[in-house]
Amino acid sequence: MRRADRLFQIIQILRRSSRAVTAAALADELEVSKRTVYRDIADLMAQRVPIEGEAGLGYLLAAGYDMPPLMLTPDEIEAVVLGAQWVTARPDKVLSNAARDLVAKIAATIPERLRPLILEPSVGVKPRIETREESADTSILRSAIRNGVKLRLRYRAEAGEETNRTVWPVILGYAETNCLLIAWCELRQDFRHFRAERIIEAALLDEKNGMRPGELRRSWQRWRAANLRLAACGMGSV
Repeated sequence: MRRADRLFQIIQILRRSSRAVTAAALADELEVSKRTVYRDIADLMAQRVPIEGEAGLGYLLAAGYDMPPLMLTPDEIEAVVLGAQWVTARPDKVLSNAARDLVAKIAATIPERLRPLILEPSVGVKPRIETREESADTSILRSAIRNGVKLRLRYRAEAGEETNRTVWPVILGYAETNCLLIAWCELRQDFRHFRAERIIEAALLDEKNGMRPGELRRSWQRWRAANLRLAACGMGSV
């Protein structure tokens, strides 16, 4: 790795971490010695990059510091291309088009020498043969999650029974062959997974879920962790 790339990567590592990063951790990820890390940190500080901390305690990047958003490395470009390939193969047309637009924007902005990484990528995902369209308009589901509002669903169970549900959506999860809406269900008074292809109708309600930002997701994460522990002990399933 070139020294300039290494200095850039140190900033990237510090920027993605909310805790102090030790020189040992930096050295391990960069595959260099701690002495090299100390020297690089000193050079960055001399260039007025606002790094806080010291040897033995770790380093933090001061809040508010940022770099031009499209100073991308070849590995970062390939990661974006690989992710975009996967998204464009999903039935969610809005996200699929957004992924194509994202790649086009990056291709128009990065230096010419890096453009082949997008035009002729060295990475790829398996083509999706399944072409089934999701019944639900996933843009409505995603809007409800972003804005913290409730959804009214008409849902068809696997056995064919239809029910009306008022739910507090948490996250929309994508797998290779299906899409799941994870939400708190007022009818069941518990978290439930709703397969997108079984959602017959979905409507945004003019009602917030009443929870602080992030609180509902943290509650679901605790529920999920508890169910995973039960499953590991053979006492239940997730």
